[in-house]
Parts: sequence; C-alpha cells; structure tokens
Amino acid sequence: MHALHVVGARPNFMKAAPVLRGLQQLGVRQSLVHTGQHYDANMSDVFFQQLEIPEPDVNLAVGSGSHAWQTAQIMTGFEAVVLERKPDLVLVYGDVNSTVAAALVCAKLLIPVGHVEAGLRSSDRSMPEEINRVVTDQLSQLLFTPSEDGDTNLLREGISQDRIHLVGNVMIDTLIRLLPRAFELEKNGHPPRYALMTLHRPSNVDDPEMLRRILNSILAVNGELPVIFPVHPRTRQRILQFGLSTGGIQLCEPISYLEFLALQARATVVLTDSGGIQEETTYLGIPCLTLRPNTERPITIETGTNVLIGSDMEKLRMELSNILAGRAKKGAIPQLWDGHAGDRIARILQENFS
Repeated sequence: MHALHVVGARPNFMKAAPVLRGLQQLGVRQSLVHTGQHYDANMSDVFFQQLEIPEPDVNLAVGSGSHAWQTAQIMTGFEAVVLERKPDLVLVYGDVNSTVAAALVCAKLLIPVGHVEAGLRSSDRSMPEEINRVVTDQLSQLLFTPSEDGDTNLLREGISQDRIHLVGNVMIDTLIRLLPRAFELEKNGHPPRYALMTLHRPSNVDDPEMLRRILNSILAVNGELPVIFPVHPRTRQRILQFGLSTGGIQLCEPISYLEFLALQARATVVLTDSGGIQEETTYLGIPCLTLRPNTERPITIETGTNVLIGSDMEKLRMELSNILAGRAKKGAIPQLWDGHAGDRIARILQENFS
C-alpha cells in the first residue's frame, strides 16, 4: 500500500502527524505533499521538528489567492503529482482549500480518498470551510469522524454506514503527545492568571466595527485579567488599517505550537474564533469563549468547556465575569479523545488496502 497525505495549512500538519506515525509503525509506504496554501518559514520547526514528521516529498508552493484561484492551482499541481506517484489512496485533512482540491482531483482519477476529521458541520454555508467539508465528504470513500455528531451528519446526508469510521480526534493525539514537552517550557514572566486570545476569521477582523467591539470588550477586563494575544498577520494589518486601540493587551508575534500549547494549558480562559482551539481547550478543561455565531464542533459545547459568544459583547463580559468569580463552565473529555485516533485510522487503512 502507498498512502499519500495532502496538507495545506498549519493545523493539517498537527492532524496528519499521528496518522503518519501510525502507518509508519505498520511499515506502510507513504508520501507527504504540502500544497503551500499557507506557509510561514518561521514555523518550519513546528512542522518538522516539534511534530517529528518528515519534510514533505513535494511542496507545490501555491501561496495565497482567491478561493477559486487557489483551488485551481492546487488541482493543477496535485494532478501531476498523483499521476507520477500513483498512490493506492490519498488522505486529506480538515476543511481547507487543499482538502477539497485534492479530493476533486482524486475523484476524477478514480483514486480512493480518506477524509480525516469528516462529518463536522456548522450548517452555515456562508463559511467557505463548510462547502469544503460537505464536498470532500461526498467524494471520500473512507470517512474518519472525531465524534458521534460527525456520524449523524454523514448518515443524514446519505453516506452509507460502511464508509464511516468513528476514530476520535487526531488533534488531541498531537496535544497528548506534546503536552509534557509544552509544560517543560518556561512561563516567560507571564502572570499567574491571564486570558489567551486568537482572532483571524474575516467576519471578525475584516469588519472594523466588529473588531473594535471585540477589542473594547477585551480592554474592559484587561486590568483585572491580563490578555495575551498572539496576532495573526491579517489581524495585525486590520488593527493598524482601522486605527484601533489595543491598550494594555500583550500583543506578540505568532508562536510555535509548543509555545501556544503551554500558554493554553495554563490560561484562565481562552477567547478564540478557531475550531481546533475549541477542541484543545475541551480536552485541557480550560474555559473557552468562541467569538462566532456557530461552530462545526458542537461536542465542545455539549460535552466540553466551550461557550458560543457570537457578536454579543455583553454575553462576553458576563462569561468573563463568571470565570473570574470561579463559576466557569465545567466539561468532560469526549469519547475516544484518548491519543490513539491515528493508530485506529492506520489499522482501518491496513484492513482496507492490504
């Protein structure tokens, strides 16, 4: 069996690492293709050293662009790679443009696709990621879901049960593996209690009024609970462009996965619009306030520590007050979020392609 993995953005590497490791232990031949959809040279240590995965066999170096341009460029470059390498199956991860582009190429070339992190739905078709998720799942032969709601969504969309495999969360595999190393990092002078914030979605950062309201709400509590904010380049650009004040918020450059994990595990609360962070905080038992009106990871709300804030800044202030008063939402770890999802996927692939 020759398994070819496709990754395009930083979170994809964290999801692919456990599957790469699981297949390696079974002696499976593998190739890794990085589309270059997102790439930060300063984060190369995260991809290769911290995650202990091999450097990509192919880097398409597509770069940024519109959704249509980027998807088309990935499809064109990836088709040539697949025709040359002739894999038995292709594994795609998450919901980025690279994921749906690779699935489309494989569907045309009749190459089986396995989708890792299948079945997640926000029911919001205005999100490009939702389109990518739905299309990829329809084109995939093997669908690896992180939680039971994924199975339910896929069955409702007409996908047969024999294609669906509940395996757990590969992001949590990586977190569990690296958490001891994250705790070895120094605290670097951070206060004993702090909020950690990430913000990058266009609905939050491209709307000057929305971004102003979020920052003002954070500034209102910054004196009582210091805020650490690793700033996405897009977000920093918008803050400067709109002339917004960040006051005493501790802004910093994007940091490595280990550094971020250490900050997250020690935080009093995390404020985010990232899907993956909703999962990580649920596993860590850290309160999470999600600055979005919906989530494709409802299990983090039903079972975990996540609370949806949407654009309700009064709700944000109320939830922060509850957390500071010791009334944070309690959660539990979902089924199969145990560090072995990658191993389960590897065994299923071996059974289907050996």
